[in-house]
Formats: sequence, structure tokens, C-alpha cells
Amino acid sequence: MAVSAVRPVQGAIVFTVLGIDPGLASTGLGIVRGRGSRIASYAYGCVQTDSRSEVPSRLDRIYSAVSRVLEDEKPGLMVVEDVFSLKRYPKSGIHLGKVVGVVLLAACRRRIPAVEIPVREAKKVLTGNGNASKQQMERSVRELLKSPEPIRPSHASDAVGLAVIGLYRSVDPAYGGLP
Repeated sequence: MAVSAVRPVQGAIVFTVLGIDPGLASTGLGIVRGRGSRIASYAYGCVQTDSRSEVPSRLDRIYSAVSRVLEDEKPGLMVVEDVFSLKRYPKSGIHLGKVVGVVLLAACRRRIPAVEIPVREAKKVLTGNGNASKQQMERSVRELLKSPEPIRPSHASDAVGLAVIGLYRSVDPAYGGLP
């Protein structure tokens, strides 16, 4: 995973959130550390799977990669983009549901709280527009992180955005607050 420069968060408990933008071909992973709206550091990457492989093998690769990140980073929360389906591509929604299932299983096995956020809600929180484009999302996430470089691929950017939302909400008692 690409890693950012670290910025100190003075006098605060640093909380770690893993964001996941699920996909069978590419699952984005984003780690954010900080407290509330103060981001101390972030990292991101993607798990790629080969379209020529069988679905169970691809799901195993995603599960194993997410499990390693959970084990290494020990986040206090995982935020996953919720499953959605397009009428034109119903099979994609089914595959997406399978990916979300293995991701949630990885969190459950490590007793890490996981929440799902609908894509429109994530877009609204990060950009102010529930119909924002991938480019608008990346630009907003980059501005929040004060990153001079684009965050690529877009799945990684979306995952970091989900982690940022989890970090923002981690101090909200209605959302569960910090442990």
C-alpha cells in the first residue's frame, strides 16, 4: 500500500480505520489514522484478481489480503461500500455481494466492527453531491488528505474516502464513538 507522510495529532488518541471499496476485479483498501477531522496519516492500495481465475479463487485472494491488512494494521473500525446493483448488469451485483461477504467475514473473524455505507451517502459526505463522479470523489479525498499527488486507482481513492468517513464518525457517540 502507498503510504503518506505522517502528521502529528497533538494530545489525541489516534484511531485507525480501514476503508474498503469492494470489487471482484479490484478491491480498494484505504487506511486512515487520526482523530475526528484531524488526519495523521493514510495509506492505500488495491487487491487485483485475474479475470481468468475461478470466482472462489478470486474471493480467496481478496479475503486473504484483507485479513493480512486487518492483522497488520489492527483498525478499530472497517467501513465498506454497501452492495449495489445496476439493472443492466445484475450479475455484477451478485459478484459484488460475494466480495462484501468475504470482506465482512474477515472483519468478523478478527472481531473488528464493520459498517456498510451506501455509495450515494459516501459521495454526499465527501463531495456534497450524492451523484458525484469518480473524478470529483478523488479530488475531494485528495483535498481532505492534503495530498499533492492524485490517489490512484480510483478504487483506492474511494476506499480512503470511506476510511475518512469512518474516522470523522468515530468521535460521534451515535455512531459508536471511540472505544
